[in-house]
Amino acid sequence: MDLYMVLKYVHVISSTIIFGTGLGTAFQMWMAHRRGDVGAIAVVARNVVRADWYFTTPAVIVQPLSGAAMMHMAGFQARDGWLALSLGLYALAGACWLPVVWLQIRAARLAEQAAAAGQPLPPAYHRILRLWFLLGWPAFIAVLVIFWLMLTKPMI
Repeated sequence: MDLYMVLKYVHVISSTIIFGTGLGTAFQMWMAHRRGDVGAIAVVARNVVRADWYFTTPAVIVQPLSGAAMMHMAGFQARDGWLALSLGLYALAGACWLPVVWLQIRAARLAEQAAAAGQPLPPAYHRILRLWFLLGWPAFIAVLVIFWLMLTKPMI
């Protein structure tokens, strides 16, 4: 296997980790939230934060590194239409993801404090989860469009 194929493999795996971990943790967080069990929310929120640190963060770092190496090897330019759009969408997803990580940490702490005190979730938790949910959609859609752009490489 040549270096380009190794990079492509790493790139595909890391994109799968980003998408799969994001979708899986979002589902778990949302379902725990809907259930309303403060203790369960605290556990799930803590695990969602861990999953982002253990899986998503390294993959988010590997993606542009492997992508830049492949771009160079294949002779593409960052200004090529489909690639420029992909990079812009990746930046958009990242701009949504960074505050989402902070929101998840804050939501986990609030849920852990409420669970430890035997109290209901505070209003701040609910505001955080609404913003978390809203920020997740543009990032999710951006990644779907990036997948399409990477597969089709349209002339735009």
